Amino acid sequence: MAPADDALLLTKSLYRDLNARQPDIDRYNDYYDGKHRLAFASEKFRNAFGGMFREFADNWCDLVPDAVEERLNVEGFRFGIDSDTGDRDAWRMWQANSLDAESQLAHTEALVTGEGFVMVGPNADDEANPLITVESSRECYVRHAPGNRRRRVAGIKSWQDGRKTFVNLITPEFVWKWQGTTAGGSVPVLTPREERTEPWPAPNPLGIVNLVPLRNRPRLGRDGVSEIKRVVPMQDAVNKLVADMLVASEFSAFRQRWVTGMEIPTDPITNMPVEPFKAAVDRLWIGENPETKFGEFGETSLANYAAAIELIVQHIASQTRTPPHYFALTGQFPSGESIKSAETGLVAKVRRKQRHFGESWEEVIRLAFLASGNPERAAALDAEVIWGDPESRSESEHIDALTKKRALGVPLRQLWEDAGYSPQQIERFRTMRDEEAQQGALSDLTSIAGEGFAATPPAG
Repeated sequence: MAPADDALLLTKSLYRDLNARQPDIDRYNDYYDGKHRLAFASEKFRNAFGGMFREFADNWCDLVPDAVEERLNVEGFRFGIDSDTGDRDAWRMWQANSLDAESQLAHTEALVTGEGFVMVGPNADDEANPLITVESSRECYVRHAPGNRRRRVAGIKSWQDGRKTFVNLITPEFVWKWQGTTAGGSVPVLTPREERTEPWPAPNPLGIVNLVPLRNRPRLGRDGVSEIKRVVPMQDAVNKLVADMLVASEFSAFRQRWVTGMEIPTDPITNMPVEPFKAAVDRLWIGENPETKFGEFGETSLANYAAAIELIVQHIASQTRTPPHYFALTGQFPSGESIKSAETGLVAKVRRKQRHFGESWEEVIRLAFLASGNPERAAALDAEVIWGDPESRSESEHIDALTKKRALGVPLRQLWEDAGYSPQQIERFRTMRDEEAQQGALSDLTSIAGEGFAATPPAG
């Protein structure tokens, strides 16, 4: 079989794998965005509200991944255990690709859908700063070598432009570019997409599948798992209870009244009963028959619905290790040590994700050095991501702890890092301290010189 035929078969296989993941990815994205299924809606709910609540959702699904993502902040990279500074070249490439913001998109994508991707490639316009782009899990997928989940044998990127489908197959040797249209099946009919400025297939300059996955909650033998997977069924239950509560509030907004001992009039044409009274604030109900009695049904309490919703939301908080005060549940709002204790599970979860996501970002930076023509730095396995501190601390307690560490002999630069300052801020501190030291030395010299002149008696 010709290499192009093998590449086409591999492309179709990866495309099927990518396609099979779409329903789950779309579902989690919809729930994150508040577009929930309304399968719970009863006929009475639909009759009462029609299309008023067509996109109704009491959405808790966005809070769970956002609580994690807002604490995942990459602040730099360090190479070597002896290095006490952030790597300037790595940070330059990071900034050149706007990854302060783009990295947050990658983290959110991984948390919501289970997987995010980052692509690295040479930059013809700026060889020192390769292209690093964040990719959607709806468009990308990678396959690993059998028995070696650390080695990627192929990757795929697929996207739509109008009615056309474009698919790139990435192998360590080549990038096979295809295009086609879907012909009644899940896999489009693909033909080579030749570019005038490059051969087909295009050689892969990096010699590696340059599509790096960021996986959330990875496990052996499976891809990443969405952070809101376990939230979805409980979110449906919350929506159902809120819908029932809306129906109850609609039909019990006015107390239902009853009357007995009264002859009900009928319509002379249809012979159907006619309501004898029109309820309003300025109207009275009067019955001429002394046997007539009036009464009213008790109002429907909504407290049971609220209690059930609160119980389910507590389960969401517990199962996802999201602090309860993030959900604004009833009770006194915590402060101080209570908040720190409540956030222990969340902080531990964030640190674990920093470990897994950090491995991916380290590979991204190594590939960036490879793409910029620095194979020595690309082979450095001692790269380390410098993460921002995920803990919430009161400023006074934090500084007090750092002061005690200083008394134990912890170096000042490490204390700056523990205080949450980025490598770039720490470099500025060192420069500013050197400048202050020079200014102080000049001031001392001026003072000494002034005293010397004053002590010298005038000539003559």
